Amino acid sequence: MARRRMIQAINEALAEEMARDPRVILFGEDVEISIMGDTRGLHATFGPDRVRNTPICETVMTGMAVGAAAAGYRPICHMMYGNFLYTGMDAIANQAAKLRYMTGGQIKLPLVYMGVFGAGRSSAAQHSDAMHPVFMNLGGIKVVLPASPADAKGLLKSAIRDDNPVIFLQAAGRGGEAGEVPEEEYTIPLGVAEVKRPGRDVTLVAIGAMVRPALRAAEALAGEGVAVEVIDPRTLMPLDAETIVASVRRTGRLVVVDEARDTCSAASHIVAVATEGAWGALKAAPRRVTVPDVAIPYSPPLEKALLPDPERIAAAVRATLER
Repeated sequence: MARRRMIQAINEALAEEMARDPRVILFGEDVEISIMGDTRGLHATFGPDRVRNTPICETVMTGMAVGAAAAGYRPICHMMYGNFLYTGMDAIANQAAKLRYMTGGQIKLPLVYMGVFGAGRSSAAQHSDAMHPVFMNLGGIKVVLPASPADAKGLLKSAIRDDNPVIFLQAAGRGGEAGEVPEEEYTIPLGVAEVKRPGRDVTLVAIGAMVRPALRAAEALAGEGVAVEVIDPRTLMPLDAETIVASVRRTGRLVVVDEARDTCSAASHIVAVATEGAWGALKAAPRRVTVPDVAIPYSPPLEKALLPDPERIAAAVRATLER
């Protein structure tokens, strides 16, 4: 094992996959100088034919990725901020999500759209959304949200090798977080959740950047004699419903923590799936810890007040136990 920051783990995944397969190409906003740090050094290693800056025109970028994938390449389109995926939505929603179906499988679209998502860095409303529920609803896009450096590397490598479009979202403010990363070759399959902490009393499903505060809440609750099982889905499409439902059947209680806005959040979907799958085992109504249905403010205190934290998460867990 080697200790890596998340941006370093992502950088390693990109370099290894580009070295492994000459069809892997990378383009996007400032990927040559790497403002985010995750593409640093790749232009020098692989050259301008495989690593290329693009104009700031997301409509063109997302469409280029579809065309390149259909032509046999495995493009990685780095959007910088996940919010910029909105301005490239036509190619994502109407082309990438649908062409494989519309051609009866004759066209494969092995492409990855990358971007930083979520709040926590005072990047203001147009750079701070947790937009994963939008892409979960498209019906042809896989959605990946790693919570650790090791998961980021393993999931990104799997995403690049997948023959379907993948949205890979890196949590804002988490790029510098360090963790143990295997030094040998490895991948993590898409659609397989991880139980981060076993428990018997409450199932706590935490998405992306919410895993860390969820684990802190579970640690605090352990001091009160409450054993919380923390599950990280890692990918939301496909969702490992089997692992989540099995846990809820054991514990009888469910809390889902999601940085997305409350309405139509991933938390809402997970609660619905778990309620249907574990209805007879539920001892209390499931609870969601999410963000209010407002734009993310620039003000650091206001931004912090909106985001789920260990205290809010622990309070939601206690509320399910009181029932």
